Parts: sequence; structure tokens; C-alpha cells
Amino acid sequence: MFGLFKKSEYEGPVDVKRVRDILLRFIKEEFLKAEGGEGRNIKALNLFVFCTATEKQIYEAAVYLGEKDRFKDEVQRIADDYAVDIPYDWEMIINFGKDVPVEARKIDNIDVAVFIRTNDYTIQRTGSGYIRILNGEAEKEEYFIDSNDGKINIGREKKTRVDDGYFRFNHIAFPADSTHESNKFVSRQHAHIEWDNDSGSFMLYADEGGIPPRNKIKIRSPKNENLIKLISINIGHRLVEGDQVILGDSAVIEYSNHSENNQNG
Repeated sequence: MFGLFKKSEYEGPVDVKRVRDILLRFIKEEFLKAEGGEGRNIKALNLFVFCTATEKQIYEAAVYLGEKDRFKDEVQRIADDYAVDIPYDWEMIINFGKDVPVEARKIDNIDVAVFIRTNDYTIQRTGSGYIRILNGEAEKEEYFIDSNDGKINIGREKKTRVDDGYFRFNHIAFPADSTHESNKFVSRQHAHIEWDNDSGSFMLYADEGGIPPRNKIKIRSPKNENLIKLISINIGHRLVEGDQVILGDSAVIEYSNHSENNQNG
């Protein structure tokens, strides 16, 4: 049995052992609520870590980030010790960031919130970001995007008629009458951005436009040294801080979690 569960209070500075002890104790107490067969309804354990950048390394070590299934195995031992019958295929999902869903329970004394997802419940995450125009001329220099926006279209002209006869409205629009050379390489239905609830992030997809697929969308990401080519309308790219996206030949947009206007102001 875990000796850490004998503690009633935690004092002192944040360190790896203290964070791990508090977190495991909290999970144990939550699991005890699922005794009597309720544990079989558990589908996933979601951890939301919202610590400061200076403490991130401590929290990463506390959950053994980078060591596959090690923290999950410790949680499984708690379930076994307390006879909480959780399914064999349950998931451990660890998220680092400032956005914490309202459904998650924040833990006292540490910067972690926990949500136990059951078979009949899907957690609704939220998020926001900014698209900046680095090259080309759009209607605005910076666009705020939100997880509740739905499909965010990118293309030439605000309102344009597409091949099926219907009109498409581009939320991020590059006017056709602009004198900027890059605008003419952006197609009417070039790309779109959608919020992906499972990963808690924005996804970028290529659309069926007039630009040849090999030149459709290219991405230079700080997470990947290689140039990413997005040529399939079915396979998206998860946007991360600092991603630069080339539309067509030379129009460039950048994704960020922060507004450049706020930083400059």
C-alpha cells in the first residue's frame, strides 16, 4: 500500500516527489468514488497541467513524461490495490497548457486539474489562437480564431462562387484586386482551419482549389526541421506555436497562441 496516502497536509516548496504524491493521492480518492462496479465505466484519465514555464520540468518529471506508460502503471496499481475495476483499455492523457476545461477538478497545492472521462461523456475542450499575415495582403493583418468558430475558411476574396454553384465565405480573405503579387496564387477555396476536440488543438486542411496540389500548402514548423507539404484534403496538420504556412506560391500566414498587438502594446 502507498505510504504517501497517510499524509494529510503538504507544506514546503514544489518538487517532483511532492507533486507526484499529491496527484496520486487525489486520483486515489477519485477512484474510491467509482467502487462497486462504477470503475468499469471509466474510459480515460485526463490530466491538465497549467504550471509556470519555470516549474514545467518538475511537473514533467512528476508524471514521468517521456517514459511510456510509467505513470499510468502507478495509477493502475492504485486501482488494483483498492479493487477499482477499471477496463483494461483505459487511457492516460496528459495535457500541458493554460486551458483547463470547466469539467476538470483542480487539485489544491499543485497546478494540475483532473477529469475522469466515462463511456457516456466526452470532455469539451476550448482554445483560441491568432493567424497573422506575413506575406500577401489580406483584409486584416491579424485574425483571432476560437474553438467555437467552426470551419474557418481561407481563400481569395471574402465571398466567392465555387464550382458547385454555391457561394463560399472566406473568413481569412486575400482580395483579388490587391496589387500584391502573392494574392493571385491563393485559390478561392484554398484551405480551412477546424478545432479538433480530441487533441485540443487547431487543425489545418487543404481544400479543393485551383492551385496544383504539389504547390497547395507548405508548412515550416518549429517542431519539424523538414518542410511539410499538405496535399491531401483528408489529412490535416496540427498547428503549433510559430508554424508558418505558405499558401500557393508565396502568401504566408503564421499561427500563434498570442496576439502580436498585445505584445507590442
